[in-house]
Amino acid sequence: MSFNVLIVEAQPLVALNLQDTIEELGHRPVGIAGNMYQALMLSADADMALVDVNLEDGPTGPIVGRTLAEADVTVLFMTGDPDALRGGVPGTLGVIQKPILDLELVEAIQYIADRRAGQTEIPPPKSLIEFNPVEHPTAEDNQASTNRPGPGW
Repeated sequence: MSFNVLIVEAQPLVALNLQDTIEELGHRPVGIAGNMYQALMLSADADMALVDVNLEDGPTGPIVGRTLAEADVTVLFMTGDPDALRGGVPGTLGVIQKPILDLELVEAIQYIADRRAGQTEIPPPKSLIEFNPVEHPTAEDNQASTNRPGPGW
C-alpha cells in the first residue's frame, strides 16, 4: 500500500534524504516543509508525516504533529533531542532519534505505513520510542484466545 508522506524538516539535506527513502519505498512525498506554516499548508493531502521538533520558526514541531494527528495524519517525530517530547504528543506514534541509520529509517517508515494501514499487531522497530505503546500479542496470547469460549458460553 502506498501513502502520501509530508516531510517536516528544517535541514535541506536531511529532508532530501528522507524524500529519497520515501520514494524508494513506493510512497509519494507531498512536500518538504521547513516551518509550521509550510507544514500546515502542505498537509491537506498527507496520510503520514515525519516531523522534526526544531524547525525554522523554533521548536514548533510538537504543535505541527498534534495538529496533523487531529487531522487523521499518522505522525512520527524525528529529532536529535527525544527528551523534548517527554510525555509524548497526543495522537502521534512516537519518536526516533537523529542521526538515524538508513536501515532504521526504512524500518520506521515501514512501521508507520503498516500502522496507517491498520496493522496494530506489528511491534515497532527498536529505534522507535512509542508514546502510547500498543500491547503486541504474543504467540501465547493468540493460543490462549483461541481456547476461550466465545460469547454465549
